[in-house]
Amino acid sequence: MSERAAPFYCPYCGEEDLRPLEGEGSWYCADCARSFRLRFLGVGAPSGGPTDDDRGAQP
Repeated sequence: MSERAAPFYCPYCGEEDLRPLEGEGSWYCADCARSFRLRFLGVGAPSGGPTDDDRGAQP
């Protein structure tokens, strides 16, 4: 993907006044003054390896 994918709204307050920050996938919301980072994990189902939920589970 050559262009940066932009979020449509802030995940904290839901407003749309977002501005890109330095760094890969970093954004700033001018309405609630929060910064956040988005990361693309991939397409499709997990490959079958352990997930974050599985690592903390007791057998």
